[in-house]
Amino acid sequence: MSDTPESYYARAGMFEAWFDVPISNERKVMGMTEELTVAPLAIVDRCDRCGAQAFVRAILPSGRELLFCGHHAKEYSVGLQSASASIQDETARIS
Repeated sequence: MSDTPESYYARAGMFEAWFDVPISNERKVMGMTEELTVAPLAIVDRCDRCGAQAFVRAILPSGRELLFCGHHAKEYSVGLQSASASIQDETARIS
């Protein structure tokens, strides 16, 4: 039985089921202390809510990643904290 690349990667857990984007190998979330190893946000990273440049990355306990502009990061901060998301905040770079 031959495997399609999509089924192989899906079984290996290499795709986020909700939008089929390959998971970055640079990201690691470890236990409740949540030690993060992630690349800095780039100008091409966009807010998942409005499309503006993202300055905040939230990594949920499931491993899913959300990107937000400064405005939407503030708006959703309480919900992200209650969801135990790990936050990479680069809003200090906003000029």
